[in-house]
Amino acid sequence: MNYWLVKSEPSEYSWEDLSKNREDIWDGIRNFQARNYLKEMKCGDQVLFYHSGKTKEIVGVAEVSEEAFPDPKDNENKGWVAIKIKPKKALKNPIDLERIKSDDLLNTMPLIKQSRLSVMPIEKIQFDHIIKLSS
Repeated sequence: MNYWLVKSEPSEYSWEDLSKNREDIWDGIRNFQARNYLKEMKCGDQVLFYHSGKTKEIVGVAEVSEEAFPDPKDNENKGWVAIKIKPKKALKNPIDLERIKSDDLLNTMPLIKQSRLSVMPIEKIQFDHIIKLSS
């Protein structure tokens, strides 16, 4: 199993939207590195859901429910892909960006080093630490 973080502006698509829908397509990714990460995601992989924009915090845990398939929004057939994710649980205490930056175990995450990347891998130890911090 692998661990990931996906980012979304809550005004575009929020954790609440995913929770309401119970499963949804994660599409519209137009960055080659993020696309390659989408292709690596497997069913059952755990995904941290991060709200970008004003709040800048990890708010929930989702799971990959369908592996990469052609992005239905790729009208020019450029090879973009999408996956499906489903919500598992909202974090009791969201973990904000300042806490991530100040934590020695988390401040090496791609979220800090590649802040514009919308899909990224994280290490299991970081995932577990975030879950522990949010309890």
